[in-house]
Amino acid sequence: MLKDKSLTYVSLFSCAGVGCYGFRMEGFHCIATNELLPRRLEVQKANHKCEYESGYVAGDITTDEVKQHIYSEIEKWSKKGNDRVDVVVATPPCQGISVINHKKTSKEINRNSLVVESVEVIKNIRPRFFIFENVMAFQKTLCITPDNRTIPIGDYIREALGEDYIISGRILNFMNYGSNSSRTRTLMIGVDKKYRNNIIPLDLYPDYQQEKTLRDVIYDFPRLEWGEIYENDFYHAFRTYSHEMRNWIHDLKEGESAFDNEDPLKRPHRVVDGKIVENIRKNRDKYTRQPWDRFIQCVHTRNDQLAAQNTIHPEQDRVYSIRELMTMMTIPRDFQWMEYTLTELNSMPDSEKEKVYKAHEVNIRQCIGEAVPTEIMRQIAAKIKFYLFGKMCDATEVNKIIADKELTDRNALTEFLKDNPLNLDMASLMRITELCNARREKNAAFYTNKFIVNEIMGQLPVFNKETIRILEPSVGAGSFIPFLFKQYANVPNVILDVVDVDEESLEAFKILIEQIGVPDNFTINCICHDFLTWVPGDTPYDLAVGNPPFSKLKKHTKEIDVCLKENVNQKTSNLAAMFLEKCMRCSDCVALVLNKNILATEEYAATRDLLRAVKIETIIDFGRYGFTGVSIETMCLIVYPKQKPKETSIYSMKYNKRFVRNQDYITDSRFPSFVIYRDEQFDEVAKKLEFNVFTVFRDRQITKAVTTATESEHSLWVIKAKNINDDGQGITHIDNYDVFLPKERADSLSVTRFLNDENVYLTPNMTYNPRVIENLPNTIPDGSVAVLIPRKPFRLTAKQRAFFSSEEYRRFYGIARNLSTQSINVDNNSVFYYGVLRDDK
Repeated sequence: MLKDKSLTYVSLFSCAGVGCYGFRMEGFHCIATNELLPRRLEVQKANHKCEYESGYVAGDITTDEVKQHIYSEIEKWSKKGNDRVDVVVATPPCQGISVINHKKTSKEINRNSLVVESVEVIKNIRPRFFIFENVMAFQKTLCITPDNRTIPIGDYIREALGEDYIISGRILNFMNYGSNSSRTRTLMIGVDKKYRNNIIPLDLYPDYQQEKTLRDVIYDFPRLEWGEIYENDFYHAFRTYSHEMRNWIHDLKEGESAFDNEDPLKRPHRVVDGKIVENIRKNRDKYTRQPWDRFIQCVHTRNDQLAAQNTIHPEQDRVYSIRELMTMMTIPRDFQWMEYTLTELNSMPDSEKEKVYKAHEVNIRQCIGEAVPTEIMRQIAAKIKFYLFGKMCDATEVNKIIADKELTDRNALTEFLKDNPLNLDMASLMRITELCNARREKNAAFYTNKFIVNEIMGQLPVFNKETIRILEPSVGAGSFIPFLFKQYANVPNVILDVVDVDEESLEAFKILIEQIGVPDNFTINCICHDFLTWVPGDTPYDLAVGNPPFSKLKKHTKEIDVCLKENVNQKTSNLAAMFLEKCMRCSDCVALVLNKNILATEEYAATRDLLRAVKIETIIDFGRYGFTGVSIETMCLIVYPKQKPKETSIYSMKYNKRFVRNQDYITDSRFPSFVIYRDEQFDEVAKKLEFNVFTVFRDRQITKAVTTATESEHSLWVIKAKNINDDGQGITHIDNYDVFLPKERADSLSVTRFLNDENVYLTPNMTYNPRVIENLPNTIPDGSVAVLIPRKPFRLTAKQRAFFSSEEYRRFYGIARNLSTQSINVDNNSVFYYGVLRDDK
């Protein structure tokens, strides 16, 4: 996607630059690096991190001076031809982290608001990617926003940056993703929406790996004598302690604590007025000899102390050496902690070594304890580079490849997928596969854009089980599968059943998955069958996830009809609604991409009744972003069929709004539809109105074939939505737009029964700006105008008609229609919301 370009990054709260050294390893250039403490910036300078001396920005990022310094460095690079910063890495301090509902002080929250400063910088820089790394509770921790609200950090980052970025936050134990020591952290990654069809945050997270043991990592390091600095490696050294403290740990076996020594003199203590006062045992990890054959515990900042957590060598009477700690944190051997090279340090006399070591040890060890493991950032950097420079195709390129390679031929497609001669990324191959599916229209198979999969994955449940079972009921090219691999990489055993009615699609899926590689913890069972008639086993699935077909059931068979008898909704013929019900019967959690009209239209009333009784965990409103080339509004519904309703998390991708509502509130049975954006203002308007006062009729017969552009005394003016003035005050003739219907043709049309009927009203059909006018003499509405028919005779006053055109009502009506912009016909359900003011009827 990018060619002949130097990749760049900016690092905020960079400490000694240990983590973002991984970006340097992958060839990225550091434009600016900011750190409060100068001694840590000196470490970065020793590694020649920035090409310009001015790129090292010391100081408090909350000040305008520091921010402007960073921006000036970016400007310097832009003059060299760098079009844009590629990555901003931010690791704001995690002191004072305070999870919601825990006691917190304003000082702590203000400290956490350093995240807000980072967000401000990111908004100004507009990098292609951003990365936040912090403690496990990071996303739920409170911060103060610029408008003085106190909200969780994760919510604020998504709110402030979500309009421009696809964002994902994951909690990972880095020891399972390339680091050599346990370190459970949050990684939040944002990707510019410009790349959303090809790159999503889930693409960029490091890959799952089996954790290593202490024996795997440091067993072969040379043994150190008391006080020794190893002659061939200055950094293989440790801090010595009094002989008395050494005795506390000398006889310990692996896993044993000095507090367990039988001899009181060998238990941690101090002498006060000649008496032994034993230390209080607050944490078992202190004074504990570490075992060889267990994963390596988290490296802390005070790793120089016996009294700190998990610091004592499995065999020797010492804490870990700096080099051992560097290896645990995957810091490369060529990383420099000071201006001297390793060769220069090793060549120093012992006395000089000891002096230099003592001067730098505490800073080095603290920096290691605070660092992001280098390998974690290196992997992210490598993936960013791969995707930016990789061969990824837009829709035009995909169609050209299909035509040039004649991939609509099944054999040609099979060979193309196997060989991948153009070295395309997996997303492009999947898109090609779906477009080439000869039965895609018949089976309603459409490519699921990667960025909506990213949003769905972020809402899927976390399982603490040895074995989970996942169902994909309409797998197609397998858009969800690579990300399920990532999502459940840490589950020991995942059984994944994929179903598709099309045998050729399944064969293509197998080829694609073979290229990706199936992780060792996954077992995939491919099932070629119509999902509606397929009989799952007795054991329920833990999760059903996918994008079922949206089309209507075209052919009823005896077998299908028998299976459909189990469904609550017997009125719909929509396959997606049928898939939803079946998944709800066989899975503990269901996450499906569905047509958004399931929330509102009359056809799905029984489906909504079914959903009201179960837990709707999440609704992700994709609007029209869901599918390439398909102009329908979609959503992801995540439900727990065996759980009771509680609260529902709602996200609008179009408006970048996230909030939580009581489920009973948004699924209130007093309304004919789910109102997912319902709020206090909506309720205030609703209190004023009497609902369900109209029925509706809409013409389906007036077409160009029966109209003329010429008006005569023998014709009727055909009223279209555009003719109705926006303020609801009358209508307007439009030159070269108006059409007329000969009166002799009107008699055969159903809409003619409303001709000159003073008791009905007209409203534009597909609009977000409702307005209502009185029916006009000698006119007739076409399909773009709905006829409102009072259930009981009454007249709308001028005040009432004006209310329909007011901003207050239009906002109410937009929420009633779930902020949809497609398929907003005034139908039997939505006409309910054409409410009449109670004091004006």
